[in-house]
Amino acid sequence: MAIPYLRGLTAAQRTPRANLHLAYVLIFVAGAVNAGGFLAVAQYTSHMSGIVSAMADHLAVGSAILVVQGLAALLAFVCGAATSAWLINFARRGRLASEYALPLLLEAALLLLFGLMGASVERFLWLYLPLTVILLCYIMGLQNAMITKVSRAEIRTTHITGMVTDIGIELGKFLYWNARATAAPRVVADRQKLRVLSLMVALFFVGGLTGALAYARLGFAATLPLALLLAGLAIVPVLDDVRAMFGRRAERMRRR
Repeated sequence: MAIPYLRGLTAAQRTPRANLHLAYVLIFVAGAVNAGGFLAVAQYTSHMSGIVSAMADHLAVGSAILVVQGLAALLAFVCGAATSAWLINFARRGRLASEYALPLLLEAALLLLFGLMGASVERFLWLYLPLTVILLCYIMGLQNAMITKVSRAEIRTTHITGMVTDIGIELGKFLYWNARATAAPRVVADRQKLRVLSLMVALFFVGGLTGALAYARLGFAATLPLALLLAGLAIVPVLDDVRAMFGRRAERMRRR
């Protein structure tokens, strides 16, 4: 039961249920990485609005170095998104089952590397701070692009501004009083959408709380469970591809 479920979460053939369940996990991970990353480098790395605004502020007061650091973080996020798109299209053209699993596996590997190497690099503060920000922004871009491709741009997981906006819209519909009958359709809130969005925002918060508490107690090792979780999501389709590759190779050997 677990294997088919995990296979379906990152399968090339998508279902609304699989999209939601995958989004629930990824938004928890994003909240954890974002909050844990803030404790590590005193900067949130999942939303680019704040980084671009900070770049403008730093430029206005003449802090050129901070502007360059912000630009590097922005480019890292873009590169992460580009990498995700490249991996997905590579797998799609190669007819691989791991179309959406490859970006998750790369994200897991990077979080694992950060967890194992972070303590060693931390003492080199001049290198540790910018490198950590760039790495975490790259990871967030990687993840956000993947879920965007999976859901056809309906879901984002690394920031919740759009979700909170949609919650407000649905609440406005819910509170609207259809006082009299008119030719115009009644205003009705999408309660299912409201529940899903509220759950996602809650999961981002819980992920952030978990990430902050874990980093405070475990340090860089706090990323290791997240890496294992992402690897667990990705491993079944990847193994399917490996099995298929060896099967094709064995078939070619038999024909010789």
